[in-house]
Amino acid sequence: MAGDSIAPEPEHEKEGFQAFFECWLSQQNQDLEGLVVASKRHQNKAADDNGDDDQVLFSSLVEGVMKHYECYYNAKSQWAKQNPLEMLSPPWRSSLEDAFLWLGGWRPSMAFHLLYSKSGMQLEACFAELMRGLSLSTGDLGDLSQCQLTMLDKLQRRTIQEEKHVSEKMAKLQETMADTTMVELSHVVSEMMRNNNGHEEGIDDHEKRVESTLASKEEGLEKILHKADDLRLRTLNNITQILSPIQAVHFLIAAAELHLRLHDWGKMKDASRY
Repeated sequence: MAGDSIAPEPEHEKEGFQAFFECWLSQQNQDLEGLVVASKRHQNKAADDNGDDDQVLFSSLVEGVMKHYECYYNAKSQWAKQNPLEMLSPPWRSSLEDAFLWLGGWRPSMAFHLLYSKSGMQLEACFAELMRGLSLSTGDLGDLSQCQLTMLDKLQRRTIQEEKHVSEKMAKLQETMADTTMVELSHVVSEMMRNNNGHEEGIDDHEKRVESTLASKEEGLEKILHKADDLRLRTLNNITQILSPIQAVHFLIAAAELHLRLHDWGKMKDASRY
């Protein structure tokens, strides 16, 4: 899988990020199909052997999917420089997705909840065998070692701290919307409108100042969005590096399924309202 297969095309640049996002959804669906086939291949071979011969295949598959994530966030970063407001309030997302967004995307710490939820489901699936005292090595997320759990716990703590740091930066930037410059500028423009009986005559003189002031805010938003997306991508990379290749396959399946189904459900709910 080539990571550049979903790179922005010239025609997509003209149409905006939404066209690219639709291509990304299509690519994620294709990746999901490949991941599911790989997981079933491993499951079918587990009865005969440990599937060690497939580890190279699984590693290559995971690497390809991660390159697609990297391509997605690189493209998002390019568009964010042009329009950070759109990236933070994406119109291509559903109302359901919007309600759970963290700085224009998914909250990085959520990846660990996803991982442990899937791990618990897979562990429960073989619970009966474990209760009978059978030694069962499934190789999936229900088979995490103590070493892996320790590494994941440390990564989760570090991720939560970084997430908190980015959130604090966003809070400080949001507070600047009521700083002296904004309050004074909004007062001057409002006074001019009152003196002109509600008309905006003469306000053009302040247009450049308004644009300059808001541009500095948008620049700050773009930097924070970049930090948030960087943390999202690093979190995915770090988790898959801790997991075995087949465990990473199962994790990426769960991530893709959750993202794609939430998008579908949200779109259906929005459509039902109109």
